[in-house]
Amino acid sequence: MTTADIPTIARTCRQMRRDIIEMVGAAGSGHPGGSLSAVEIVATLFGAAMEHDPARPDLPERDRFVLSKGHAAPVLYAALAESGYFPREELSTLRKLGSRLQGHPDARKLPGVEVSTGSLGQGLALANGLALALRLDDNAASTVYCLLGDGELQEGEVWEAAMLAAHYRLGNVVAIVDLNGLQIDGPTCEVMDVGDVGAKFAAFGWEVLTCDGHSLHELLAAFGAARLHRGGPVVIVARTMKGRGVSFMEGLCDWHGKAPNAEQCATALSEMAEGSAL
Repeated sequence: MTTADIPTIARTCRQMRRDIIEMVGAAGSGHPGGSLSAVEIVATLFGAAMEHDPARPDLPERDRFVLSKGHAAPVLYAALAESGYFPREELSTLRKLGSRLQGHPDARKLPGVEVSTGSLGQGLALANGLALALRLDDNAASTVYCLLGDGELQEGEVWEAAMLAAHYRLGNVVAIVDLNGLQIDGPTCEVMDVGDVGAKFAAFGWEVLTCDGHSLHELLAAFGAARLHRGGPVVIVARTMKGRGVSFMEGLCDWHGKAPNAEQCATALSEMAEGSAL
């Protein structure tokens, strides 16, 4: 991972944002806000941080990605299409009957999806299971990355999983918290305050890194540091903005699970074309 990757990842981010808006708009339902907030995180993972091969999605030495906040499936589908796991034309089938691109990722149907997710709070436990299995297979090279939402941290299972990862010193687990401060019912600090997320993970025995979740430079540095730390689990607390890149969605919980209409899609895509919302 080097800063030379940044122009390519930046272009991927712009395309992924367009794909998210077009997908959710065409479906008439979905979750644009939390998908847009995670674009730089997921693009950096698939574009630079992770070892993976779309031609061999079952490669034993690959890194694994778990989208714990499974409702943000559009950001994962956009990254998988950009990487070449399936034809881009298939993005338009999001949430359609018979589509491989369900409202939440389905590992039985779509290459590149490691586990089916959607029930919030379960992803980190799944990541731990993958990491322990890799240990049993004597695979020390592969890393399991798990993307969590900050509202999801209100689930008790997350902290049980955090305790387990530290206890077993799972140095091949890297969690990323998409800290956008909003969930479906409002600000996380009002619904149920998750407090100092980094301090909480540190108390459970995790190495904690923080970064601007929209800065490719900071994300590359954080993922690089996380890969070098193999003594136990690492969490990257990434500060983000819900709806990032679309002016009328930014910082609003209303766009957690609401699709833009045709006029709003056109406005969003126009902003992206002009570069004013990147």
